[in-house]
Amino acid sequence: MSVRPYRDIIRRKCRQIMVGNIPVGGDAPISVQSMTNTITSDIKATVEQIHALEDAGADIVRVSCPDEPSTAALKEIIENVTVPIIADIHFHYKRGIEAAEAGAACLRINPGNIGSSERVKEVVRAAKDHGCSMRIGVNAGSLEKHLLEKYGEPCPDAMVESALEHARILEDNDFHEFKISVKASDVFLAVAAYQGLADACDYPLHVGVTEAGSLRAGTVKSSIGMGMLLWSGIGDSIRVSLSADPVEEIKVGFDMLKSLDLRHRGVRIVSCPSCARQAYPVIKTVETLEKKLEHISTPISLSIIGCVVNGPGEARETDIGLTGGGNGNHMVYLDGVTDHKIDDDGIIDHIVKLVEAKAAELEKINTNKKAS
Repeated sequence: MSVRPYRDIIRRKCRQIMVGNIPVGGDAPISVQSMTNTITSDIKATVEQIHALEDAGADIVRVSCPDEPSTAALKEIIENVTVPIIADIHFHYKRGIEAAEAGAACLRINPGNIGSSERVKEVVRAAKDHGCSMRIGVNAGSLEKHLLEKYGEPCPDAMVESALEHARILEDNDFHEFKISVKASDVFLAVAAYQGLADACDYPLHVGVTEAGSLRAGTVKSSIGMGMLLWSGIGDSIRVSLSADPVEEIKVGFDMLKSLDLRHRGVRIVSCPSCARQAYPVIKTVETLEKKLEHISTPISLSIIGCVVNGPGEARETDIGLTGGGNGNHMVYLDGVTDHKIDDDGIIDHIVKLVEAKAAELEKINTNKKAS
């Protein structure tokens, strides 16, 4: 199916950096990341959480390194995971050096809060020596005193100025392997700051609405702010900040990208809200299918529609479709074409088997393409 012009998102052109083996910026796919909330020095718990994030599809994981025990644990953590690890560093420049030496793929740092220019130089040297990239992370809640005095309050101009000041510190040390974020918990402030920064530099941008809130409220808030930016082509990596299991951040992040056709992973379910016309329990069916299909990483579209009003139309646009029919005769569509009918018994297992078979078929096609 050809892409319709109104669906085109023209991504902002920027330079590309590497976070471990993950390219960020340029024409690379938008990467999805999260952050552990375990005590980093608890190696077992931290590795287990990173593994859960890897299973959910995380491209990059950030780990907080507030003290020496954390950076001491970092080497063993990195050796036991696959995903590139970003070390979150604040105030203590030695933690940045230790994290780079431990094998961190990237350092999240504010050059302005780790001390003298000499200390910044030491961290940059460590990053260069160990192949680390960096992320300059500006937050509205921790802007520098001189900028608050100049602007009176956190505002887009202040955040952009802060980011560019930090960028110049790294540029002055001949270091250019970094991305930038300008996060705020206020949607309007975050969006305006990112828009200003996107115009002011060509570095990759890590996008997020910080401290967005709980799973539901934070998802809505993040989707509004990040959706506006992604739709306008701004964003090279993303993190959805939720007061929830970090795995949920990865799920929401991919759902956000899928909704904008920017990236696809796993099963995308198109489903109706259900009404009196439904010929089977749509809501329960969708809830169960979401759980039973979490193991599928291959991009597949699935429509679950309760009746024939919209069912056939939605099925034409998806890989697999189910439309409710009368007297337990529900129509199954494959590749947009009517294929066979099923009754009420075994709907879930039948659809799961169809999706798994489609995933295997697509994986085989992709493997053969790569081989050729």
